[in-house]
Amino acid sequence: MPRLARLDAPGLLQHVMARGIERRKLFRDNKDRKSFLDRLAIILEETQTQCYAWSLIPNHFHLLLRMGQTPLSKVMRRLMTGYAVSFNRRYKRSGHLFQNRYKSVICEEDPYLLELIRYIHLNPLRAKLVQDLKDLDKYSWTGHSAILGKRENPLVPRAGTLKCGKTPLICHIFNNYNRLGGCILNKISRL
Repeated sequence: MPRLARLDAPGLLQHVMARGIERRKLFRDNKDRKSFLDRLAIILEETQTQCYAWSLIPNHFHLLLRMGQTPLSKVMRRLMTGYAVSFNRRYKRSGHLFQNRYKSVICEEDPYLLELIRYIHLNPLRAKLVQDLKDLDKYSWTGHSAILGKRENPLVPRAGTLKCGKTPLICHIFNNYNRLGGCILNKISRL
């Protein structure tokens, strides 16, 4: 039975995830993580796609993307194929790096957005890569510290370039992340 086509349209907000084959590590060290994020930043700029949240865990990643005119399939093919080729060259290996194809879930802005951004940014805490929120503030491989303004990162939309979509909620969240997202992250991390 053929796969169903993914729903994709310019301006659509999508939560994208991919895992390493057999749950193996996609990112063995910081050089791998930096290579992935650098590649992603170039692709985002070239395709007019915006990234609102991201998190790199050793064996998987999460991205929250608002699509530009380039379809998600082309963005992800460039990202995942390019990264797999460089990873395989670096570690002198061959074969698949990713388990299956990426998963994507369309995000409804109003009811789900803040919860999703929080979920993605708390992933390193859940995976025990960091001990607490202070460590998360210093963790370079998620969007949390960049949105708070504690780290510069080319993935964070610059002031005045944020596309708000159907509602201004995404702009409101980014403009007030420290107050809105930060206090919610503090409450949730204690659970």
